[in-house]
Amino acid sequence: MENTKLNRINELARIAKKRSLTPEELTERDALRREYIAEWRRGAEQILENTYIQTPDGKKHKLQRKEK
Repeated sequence: MENTKLNRINELARIAKKRSLTPEELTERDALRREYIAEWRRGAEQILENTYIQTPDGKKHKLQRKEK
């Protein structure tokens, strides 16, 4: 995520501590938060897709996605 967007999220958080956000600011904050969380999840999934578990006998097993 771009630094300008992260800075804007932080700026909106500071504003929210001082006063109520306007409806436009709330909409902007929610959109930026959704974008940030989606990007964080993509990064976490990439890390987990490249993670292996090594058993005591030395074999490596790729992590399996948990079924719902």
